Amino acid sequence: YNFKKMAPVPSSADLVDIVLTRTQRRTPTVVHPGYKITRIRNFYMRKIKFTQQTISERLTAMLADFPRLSDIHPFYADLCNTLYDRDHYKLALGQINTAKSLCDAVARDMIRMVKYGDSLYRCKCLKRAALGRMCTILKRQRASLSYLEEVRKHMSRLPALDPNTRTLLMCGLPNVGKSSFMNKITRADVDVQPYAFTTKSLFVGHADYKYLRWQVIDTPGILDHPLEQRNTIEMQAITALAHLTCSVLYFMDISEQCGFTIQQQCNLFKSIGPLFANKQLVVVINKIDAQPWDTLDEGSRSMIETMVKESGPNTTMLQMSNVSEEGVSRVKNHACDKLLAARVDSRVSGNKVDSVMNRLQVVYPTARDGVIREAYIPESVTRERERTTAGSSKGKSIKSRIGYAPTVDDGEEEEGDTTPAESGDDDEAMTDDNATDAIRKKTARELMWENGGPGVWAPDYREGYDLADPEWRFDAVPQILDGKNIADYVDPDIDAKLQLLEEEEERLNEEYAAADMDGDDGAESLDEMETAQVNEIRDRVKIARKYKDRSGGRNRPALPREIRGRIKDRHDDSAKLMASAIEKRLGDVGVDATQMLERGRKRERDAPRERRRKGRAAAGDADMEDAEKDEEDEEMKEEGGRGLSKGAIKRQRKARDESVRRERSQARSHSRPREPSQMGLKDDDMVKLAKRVEKKGQRKWFGGSGEGDHTKSVHLVQWCNTGKKRNGTHYQR
Repeated sequence: YNFKKMAPVPSSADLVDIVLTRTQRRTPTVVHPGYKITRIRNFYMRKIKFTQQTISERLTAMLADFPRLSDIHPFYADLCNTLYDRDHYKLALGQINTAKSLCDAVARDMIRMVKYGDSLYRCKCLKRAALGRMCTILKRQRASLSYLEEVRKHMSRLPALDPNTRTLLMCGLPNVGKSSFMNKITRADVDVQPYAFTTKSLFVGHADYKYLRWQVIDTPGILDHPLEQRNTIEMQAITALAHLTCSVLYFMDISEQCGFTIQQQCNLFKSIGPLFANKQLVVVINKIDAQPWDTLDEGSRSMIETMVKESGPNTTMLQMSNVSEEGVSRVKNHACDKLLAARVDSRVSGNKVDSVMNRLQVVYPTARDGVIREAYIPESVTRERERTTAGSSKGKSIKSRIGYAPTVDDGEEEEGDTTPAESGDDDEAMTDDNATDAIRKKTARELMWENGGPGVWAPDYREGYDLADPEWRFDAVPQILDGKNIADYVDPDIDAKLQLLEEEEERLNEEYAAADMDGDDGAESLDEMETAQVNEIRDRVKIARKYKDRSGGRNRPALPREIRGRIKDRHDDSAKLMASAIEKRLGDVGVDATQMLERGRKRERDAPRERRRKGRAAAGDADMEDAEKDEEDEEMKEEGGRGLSKGAIKRQRKARDESVRRERSQARSHSRPREPSQMGLKDDDMVKLAKRVEKKGQRKWFGGSGEGDHTKSVHLVQWCNTGKKRNGTHYQR
């Protein structure tokens, strides 16, 4: 069980703040007396229900985080009982569960009452009563929540101990060397001091043995007195001894530097002897550097030996010293071996072996006739064995030297020895170092590990060369031969081979083109000229596709950076945008630029002509506007003669200009009013109906404020809202 994943337990005041803040943040906050009574009821019922759900979620998660003592390993259950008192622990969790049930009942009753509320005020009072009662229930759990938070903190600091893995457990009186031994065989750093009960809790370390990970547990010291008088520190060691399947190391200090005599240590061993049942036990005689076992008095030595013999066949005795490190590895290895053997025996003697054996079936073949068929050995294998036997009879096994990296052993060979290459044998003449092993050819992998491993040795691939003479395989290839470079060698038949490849390519292209032409609809009706045009179009399409698909095809500027933004100097013959320079550059690469330059000159001539045409059109429009204004002025003057002043004429002209400007602006926009027939509607009534339907559909996305939006009312400061105020127009002090 992972106790470090438990979430922190808030205090009662913090839990109330969390619940109310979440309710305020996640539910609507605006309601008015003018709303329908059903809407007001739903508003306050939602508040109550959301508060109850938040409390239930929080308390349920809290109960789920804390482990049930009946569902976890008995070791952890008894350890929690020792550290936190099982009754107090269950009582606190029970109170939290009861508080959750009470909050659910309060919310259920108040929601039933809100359903019959006849006004906003009564619904609000019921909501306040419901939230207040639920918060009061939470505040009453202050002691339980505080206790559970302290338990969670302590449980999160417990060591990550696996009760089912391979475990070495150390026990004994205080100051006998348990923590020092753990620091020697693991990477743990347990505090070691020359006084009793330096270790006050369980410490876990890990060691490796036979490619397996072992769990090493250091327990606090145990004193020799009745179980009822042992404190919490000692009970942790007793709990570990009682519930863990492990190899137990009982440490004894024969130098008596721990402050306890050998007699007291033997008495403790006998008092906790029932806890050693069905466990592999090793009695470790420690501190032999201060008091050697051989010089120990006969009475103490016989007492220890008798104690070991009486404890049973699973008990052994070993000697060691943490200071000189004598026997430390032997004790560790012996304890691990005993536990491994015990685990194997327990599995073999269990019921699972029978179920596995029932699924196994051994089949013995029966003879089909009476003919004796002996083993057949090929002649090549026989010759190979004879050669290897002859080589090994000289006292040294034959190894292949092909592909070997130079080693120190190469220079230590005797002068009389010959390698397989010297004696005429090849790479096949080799045997294992052990002459008793089966004679066989070594693989490249075995040769690699014999000669230094990967990166040092590599096989010689020249052995597989297929040459006219096999003796040429391992010859050195020269760089210069007959005064010529080998790398510059040219096959005399290269021209003929190239010609054949080109002819084959042309033939394949013709077949491909013919297949394309055959696949086109109406291709048979095309003459030679049309076929040539079709081919040219296809070629251009291919070129355009290649140009489009090239890397960075469209990410390049239209003009080089060195030209963009530069003023074109017509007197500069080297300018890159001059017509003569363009014609010269394209002519150097074999492109005729005459048509391109003519097209550019034509565009230059057409551009001023277009500008002049546009200018004349604009001038004509201006003249027409001036003529219209003159006509309007004449009309206004005539009307002025009938009683309009000059100021009135100016105002009318200004109003007319603004109307024209507004008309043009509406023409540019999308909201210009149109006739019903232009909008596809029958009359003005249909237009009004269409606008009403449009507004109704826009209510969902119009962005208006609603009851779910948060609003902050204006709060008056204290000096504006307190004190006596006289009658009249005064609204503040």
